[in-house]
Amino acid sequence: MAAAGVGGGRGNPSGGGARAQNRGVARWRKQAPKERWRERLTPHLNTGDHSPRDMSQEPAAVAVVSMTSAPDQPRPHVLLVAAPFQSHVNPLLRLGRRLAAKGLLVTFTTALRAGIRLGPGDGDDGDAEADASRGRLRVERLRGGGIWAPDDPRFRVAGDMARHVEAAGPAALEELVRGQAEAGRPVTCVVANAFVPWALRIAGELGLPGGMLWIQSCALLSVYYHHVHALAAFPEADAPGSVTLPGLPELDADDLRPLLIYASGHEIWRHMLVEDLGRATETVPWVFVNTFDDLEHATISGLCEHFPVIPVGPLIDPDDADGESSSAAADDGCTSWLDERPPRSVVFVAFGSLVNNDSDEVAEIAAGLASTGRPFLWVVRDDNRALLSSDALAAACCGRGRGKVVPWCAQGRLLAHPSVGCFVTHCGWNSTAEALAAGVPVVASPRWSDQRINARFLVDVHRVGARAPTPLTRDALRERVEEVMGGPEAEAMARRAASWREKARAAVRDGGSSDRGVQAFVDQIRHVGARP
Repeated sequence: MAAAGVGGGRGNPSGGGARAQNRGVARWRKQAPKERWRERLTPHLNTGDHSPRDMSQEPAAVAVVSMTSAPDQPRPHVLLVAAPFQSHVNPLLRLGRRLAAKGLLVTFTTALRAGIRLGPGDGDDGDAEADASRGRLRVERLRGGGIWAPDDPRFRVAGDMARHVEAAGPAALEELVRGQAEAGRPVTCVVANAFVPWALRIAGELGLPGGMLWIQSCALLSVYYHHVHALAAFPEADAPGSVTLPGLPELDADDLRPLLIYASGHEIWRHMLVEDLGRATETVPWVFVNTFDDLEHATISGLCEHFPVIPVGPLIDPDDADGESSSAAADDGCTSWLDERPPRSVVFVAFGSLVNNDSDEVAEIAAGLASTGRPFLWVVRDDNRALLSSDALAAACCGRGRGKVVPWCAQGRLLAHPSVGCFVTHCGWNSTAEALAAGVPVVASPRWSDQRINARFLVDVHRVGARAPTPLTRDALRERVEEVMGGPEAEAMARRAASWREKARAAVRDGGSSDRGVQAFVDQIRHVGARP
């Protein structure tokens, strides 16, 4: 952990991390000085006579001029724009709920497609009266601009979907922003996650300040930033080697290859990523990251040498930390099923919203679960369920009640249930953050993108799990589950995982490091004046 420079001691606010953030802010101010933002915002905001607020001592320091609200100003309204992937929707929704719970009016939008779940407790589409006290927010899907209907089959191809949303999204977003103003709730600020750079481009054209939520790790943001800007020598196909970046362990070609695939043959993703990173360093005053200071302290400090980073994670629902929720009765019986199992006895298996296990791997997972002799909860999406034969399922369950297979579940909340003892995961960042926040050891079977780096941190740096091959085999699954749940290192892994759970809780509770970052943003938005 310490050797990798990640998750080490934070020190006090006057320590190296704070100084690094302040240096990052100073550098950002040179790139985008206060006067530039004042000029950009003045046509739309009443600045009054108040001088800019000094943010240099804030834990989430950003360079933006603060302005006094007019007495008759509507409640500040933040519009959240997500890419139409479940793994992008979830963290932005959760950030939105935190903002709403702190008193802001929040509207969430995306090009809704079939299979996207927005979860319980949010305002219905167009509901202007959603209860903010419990972190509820309004939901309005992008409709104009020729956006495809949610059940359009073309949404099934990620590249086609991205190109379509990039082409049709700007007009749809402009229409939505105009509609909010006509309804008496003008938008104050736009926050978008990565891979929808057009949202921040439109926000700028409309004179609205914008923020970006990076939904993956700060480590991945650092890798992309250094690669796009050629700030380090990365191994290439014809020149194998490794690279070491601030706060990261040494990364070799196998770690990096799935990350840097955008560099060739995936021009739509490269285009959007380069635009995102350009805005992060030049025009966007808020770059939120779904991480927390204790987890990636050195990486955050290293990036703050280039632009200020505001950790606001882990972005989990408040009830998830305790495994409790008012929606437990509607979770397909998962909670009641877990309630009947002994503590730390259940193997939880889930591979996210995008990983497609082939029929051979599904059969191997079923056989591997059967061979563990342990109860299991296995999430098999509807689009993969046909791959799981009834014979394989019957063999895995080995009797009534031994296993439960569901198409979807509230993963973060169920991971925190005391009966869960192990999480078999693809190591997507949302799943990684949820596992750490729940304090559950993992069996890591990464596939692509950032998943290999996330697995490296979980297994080699944080030492809260075991690495399994991809694709999974029955023998490997049985051996890794036993290593994590019953092997000689199992108790030590569980203790370390429990320690991360406490650190994650501390970050998001009132006054915690990530909560302060969210609160600083809320305070700034509340000082934005009304439109003339």
